[in-house]
Amino acid sequence: MTGWAITLILAAAFIHATWNLLAKRASGGAAFTWLFAGWSAILYTPLAAAIVLFQQAHIGLTEIGFMAGSAALHTAYFLLLNQGYRVGDLSLVYPLARGTGPLLSSLTAILLLGERPSALAISGGLLIVLGVVALTSGPARLRMGGARSAVSYALLTGTFIAGYTLWDKQAVSAFLISPLLLDWGANVGRALLLTPVALSRWSEVRVEWNTHRFEVLGVAALAPLSYIFVLTALSFTPVSYVAPAREISILIGAAMGTRLLGEGDAPRRLAGAGAMVLGVVALALG
Repeated sequence: MTGWAITLILAAAFIHATWNLLAKRASGGAAFTWLFAGWSAILYTPLAAAIVLFQQAHIGLTEIGFMAGSAALHTAYFLLLNQGYRVGDLSLVYPLARGTGPLLSSLTAILLLGERPSALAISGGLLIVLGVVALTSGPARLRMGGARSAVSYALLTGTFIAGYTLWDKQAVSAFLISPLLLDWGANVGRALLLTPVALSRWSEVRVEWNTHRFEVLGVAALAPLSYIFVLTALSFTPVSYVAPAREISILIGAAMGTRLLGEGDAPRRLAGAGAMVLGVVALALG
């Protein structure tokens, strides 16, 4: 994996952990998801228009189809993730979701897309996944009240992470769709999909906007930016390298949780962090 890909992924990881912290603070449902999807589409429309006008990017049925598919997968992902945050802790839902996603997407890429990572890269991916588990999970945590529902939502979220990673990888690498245009189209599609729900729950939308305006705008700006960085890396780097390397965000999220949410257990967290750092190095060298 190239240095440019690593730079993109590390920047995306920091931004990703930040917007998840904001989403956890809001712990919103469909109304929150609709609000930030709509604002994301609005905020990134000038950039999308610039790509179409100045780079003459083509938007035909194929591109619209990929945008629609990405919108559907990402809508399910955000709704499941937010529901997981409603019933469980950030330090439980986030690592399980983020750890399951790359594991499934990497395995699928190897089995179905013909990707053949080196043994060192495979070892790096496994180290990252093991580091995720060691960093923010533990057997005692899974026995806590409400944890089973949170785990279920996290695992389902991870499944959709794998789905949209593989779908979007084909869009940006095989069909050369602009990462920014793909994500913008997915945000527009997500807003359209959730509009009937938002209209039927308009009182919830008003409450979310009045109480979590900062979180809405923060996620709207940061979520697309982090994923555009990832899509750019995917356009020239195999899924089986990018997907596990993204999970360095768990390390950043754990640091935020330790400082901002008062989470402890430093020895286990440091061990997990060390495993993840070694995993990223192995991916880079592989």
